[in-house]
Amino acid sequence: MSPSAPRILLVDDEESIQTLLSYPLEKEGFEVVGARDGREALDRALVEEFDLIVLDLMLPRVNGLEVCRQIRAQSTVPIIMLTAKTEEIDTVLGLELGADDYITKPFSVREFTSRVKAVLRRAERGGQPGEPNGESDEEPIERDDLRIDLSKRSVEVRGQAVKLTYVEFEILVTLARGPGRVLSRAQLLERIWGDSAFRDPRTIDVHIRHLREKLEENPHDPQLLVTDRGVGYHFRDG
Repeated sequence: MSPSAPRILLVDDEESIQTLLSYPLEKEGFEVVGARDGREALDRALVEEFDLIVLDLMLPRVNGLEVCRQIRAQSTVPIIMLTAKTEEIDTVLGLELGADDYITKPFSVREFTSRVKAVLRRAERGGQPGEPNGESDEEPIERDDLRIDLSKRSVEVRGQAVKLTYVEFEILVTLARGPGRVLSRAQLLERIWGDSAFRDPRTIDVHIRHLREKLEENPHDPQLLVTDRGVGYHFRDG
């Protein structure tokens, strides 16, 4: 995160939502930049520097899912998606396209600011679990063809660099630091976001699936990120 006030791009076409969400963020000392449609959001997000993007799903000109896809193709900036829909497919699509978190409307201002602060705290420490300054003296974690460089926050699979989002990297490192140790979805939510309040545990399932697609030779037969049915997940030990 930049040393100046964190910059947040708030993308929503409803004036009332812009006003409602901008006020508490600015009160917290954040700089809020508004965008009213998907095209404006892309024009800003792909040129200017932001510490976080809050992105509504239903937008004129370019919808939120497409905005998310295009931003994620060029940047790892954290994205929180807002959606008024309740269908699972909408949140799953957003997470699959690289959103770090989502909030379903209607939501309280308290919930919203809590989510924003959690994401910004994580970004401020470099997204590295347990490392306040985003730095680590730990040796790289290696398993078969996977190499995780904690100091550089980079991942390679079969010698090729793999681009992970903040959340994907944190989930991977959290599991890889304790091979064989099973963590429940609630435990992962608490370790990654600081708490599990307001969050659907299925969020973890989607990120795990996305990680497997990027890391596993056969995502349908995972050898690194193992499911413990009814419990959670673990990183293969040995």
